[in-house]
This record gives sequence, structure tokens and C-alpha cells, in this order.
Amino acid sequence: MSYYNKLNVKQPATIDDQIKKLRERGCVIENEKHAKQVLGAVNYYRLAYYFAPFFVEKGHYKKGTSFEKVLKIYDFDRELRNVLLVALEEIEITIRAICSNYHALKYGALGYKNPDSFDRTHNHRQFISKLERIVESNGDSGIVAHHKGKYGGEFPVWAIVELFSFGMLTHFFRDLKVEDKAAIVEENFSDISISAKHLISWLDCLSDLRNHCAHYNRLYDNRFWLRPKATPEMEFDNTLFSYVFIMKQLHMRRTVWNGVIVEKLKKHFFDYSDVLAPSDFGFSEGWEKELSWKIEVS
Repeated sequence: MSYYNKLNVKQPATIDDQIKKLRERGCVIENEKHAKQVLGAVNYYRLAYYFAPFFVEKGHYKKGTSFEKVLKIYDFDRELRNVLLVALEEIEITIRAICSNYHALKYGALGYKNPDSFDRTHNHRQFISKLERIVESNGDSGIVAHHKGKYGGEFPVWAIVELFSFGMLTHFFRDLKVEDKAAIVEENFSDISISAKHLISWLDCLSDLRNHCAHYNRLYDNRFWLRPKATPEMEFDNTLFSYVFIMKQLHMRRTVWNGVIVEKLKKHFFDYSDVLAPSDFGFSEGWEKELSWKIEVS
């Protein structure tokens, strides 16, 4: 017996074996040729993740579970992630601009190198070490090449934040002084009545969602680890709806949010209404109104 067999690692299966296993578990496969084409293009392990919500007991799917239905849900998820990533990108870019503009004007272009520009809980040595790794890992980017060639490797805060991941950006805001976080929130989010603690919680959630989407994880019938901090007007759970609601609050271009993001979500749910419902993602009846901004036309 080999070392790997002793570890009880599953043995590889042919596509025919995979088809057989799905049928043994109760999956209806009407077009075997198409199913084989799909399994040749989509890893069985990835697709199995979408079969998971249909298990009624170990080794058996709900009655009527079909390969085509699960594949449509897989396609829905894939397209939904693309919609969310577009909105998340805009939010991330906005937070980068807000934080870097404020920090630069108060502490100077290179003020982030001074630990006194952050809160006492900030680990500045670790922060600088992370920045050095970020610059090194982005060595082939235009930003790094430009600042190394022209400015001796010095990056003003508005340039270095462009290399931040969503998670790093969230940590940057979290480590700012209490008064600076409060000022940033007051200057930019006063109309939604949130505190710095809300913004930190919400950014943590959106960072998690962004990573979830970027790594092609399942959104259908899924609960997230984090629960957004509630406001006096709104309680949240850990469903996708709560995450999309806080995206609405932080997305600055409200006409774009209404006309692009909400409309795409409405169309998307309609197009796949034969295999899933908005409630599978925590969306209740009337969700369209909850996610839309009331915009007065002058």
C-alpha cells in the first residue's frame, strides 16, 4: 500500500465514474453527452459544491434533483459574482480615495510612514513590513516601476493604497486614530448615520464577500461567517442580502446603483426563476424597494 493510500485519500475517478456516482445519489441526467462535456470543463469537485444543498441524507439527493438544474444554479452564481464584483470594485476605489486624501492632507504624502499618524494599537513595524511585501509582489506594475524610477522607491499614500487589497485597506482604516476615523465617516457618510465601528464592520464583511467572489465560492444557499454591525434602523443577518444592503449604503453613485446594480439583480433573478428564488439568498419580498435609493428629480 502506498503512502497516499495510507492517508485514505480518495482515488481519481473517470468522467464515466462521476456520472455513475451522481446517478447513484439520485441525480437525474437526461443528456449524458452534455453532462460529460460539462464535467470535462468544470471540475467535479467544484460542481459537487453546488449539489451539496440538495442532500437529504448522506449519499442521497432530494427527489427531482437534476444535473441541468444544478448547472443552472452554478451559472447563476457565476454571473451574480460578476455583478457584485463590479459594485465592490467601485466601493473599494471610493474608500481608497477617501482614506488616502484625508491622510495625505492631514499628515503629508509620506505621513503613513510615521507611526504617530495612527492609533496606539497600530503595529507600525508589521504595517511597514506588509507594505514592503506588497511593493515587492507588484514589482511589474506601472505604479511601482514609476515610483522606483522617478522617486527612488518612495510612494505617496495616494499611490501606495492603489496596491492595497480590500483587506489591507480595511486594516488601514481600522488603525487610524479615533478622531480621524470619526472625521472620515462624518465627512463622507453622514447621511446614512453610521459610526466608524459600523464602517469597520461593514468593510470586513465586504472584504470577505470580495474574496468569496474572487475565488469563485458558492453564493447560493450560503451563510457568511460575519454579521454586519446593525444600525438603529436596520438589523442584519449573515445572508447575502445583508451584505448587498451594506453595499448599497457605501456605493457613492446612487443613480448607477439603482440603474445598473439593482436592475441587473432584478433581471438575473427573473432569468433564473425556474430554478431558484431570491429567498435562497436572504432576499425577502419587496427587496427591490429596500435596495433602491429614493432619488429626487430636480
